[in-house]
Amino acid sequence: MSKPSIDELFERRVTYPDFEPQERLARLVGLDEQKQRLTNILGLLVNPFGLTEWAERHHPNAKELLDSVLRRPPLVVLSGDVGSGKTELAETIGDAVARQEGIDITLYPLSLSTRGQGRVGEMTQLISAAFDYTVEAAEKLKSASSKARGAIILLVDEADALAQSRESAQMHHEDRAGVNAFIRGIDRLASSRLPAAVIMCTNRLNALDPAVRRRAAEVLSFTRPNDEQRRYLFQSQLGALGLGDDVIGQLVKLTGERGQGVPGFTFSDINQRLIPSIILAAYPRNPVDARTALLTAHNMIPSPPFQDKF
Repeated sequence: MSKPSIDELFERRVTYPDFEPQERLARLVGLDEQKQRLTNILGLLVNPFGLTEWAERHHPNAKELLDSVLRRPPLVVLSGDVGSGKTELAETIGDAVARQEGIDITLYPLSLSTRGQGRVGEMTQLISAAFDYTVEAAEKLKSASSKARGAIILLVDEADALAQSRESAQMHHEDRAGVNAFIRGIDRLASSRLPAAVIMCTNRLNALDPAVRRRAAEVLSFTRPNDEQRRYLFQSQLGALGLGDDVIGQLVKLTGERGQGVPGFTFSDINQRLIPSIILAAYPRNPVDARTALLTAHNMIPSPPFQDKF
């Protein structure tokens, strides 16, 4: 089997900073804590010079502590329910990191076709090739004496399909070999101290191989928005339409847990389904009013929760 081309592995590549991902990132309201945390973590992983500079300025005697931070594998896992915003954040956070660190960053989103067709050795070769291209690009951006000249972020969405636990009795030998190749790739990036990081997104954290989870510098959890977050979403999105605080409060209540195992709305339920539906229910003849907004929310069913079982 010949080595796949970079375009076969990565259907598209995105370079930051750029206004389009910046706008998409700004629209992810209610995730400010995850945004800032992920920006800081990735900034340290792809450009350790920033941490070194910070330590020299504030803690010049903390070299040993600094080394322990910099030795962490360049892997971040984003875990949470469907529609919680983790994939959209993973696809756009590079813009915030690029602006914070003052460098260009390129996103390599790994295609699901990387799983291959199940032929012997295929999945292993595909994953190895993905890391080969990531390392090759990152090596050109590495700088021995100053900050990185740029960085690479390898994005693995639906990561449990590529790095599921090898402890499963039903796991095929080829899948086990693929997980081994993935772990070797992470270790390769870590040992080479390259300006590169890997983001893994999964709905099934418990299905990830324990060795992969142990290597994560951070595991960020994403949940459905609470009352405060939903209120912020509605105020920021619908406030300009003249809906008062009492209507916003009722929308918050209608989109929360409904009992009998029915969960509250996800971020995408609100941003991609509910708010557009409220506007379309009034368009083109009428303005949005309280009755339209509340009736639309009452009649909409939230996305069912993803069952993380292993």
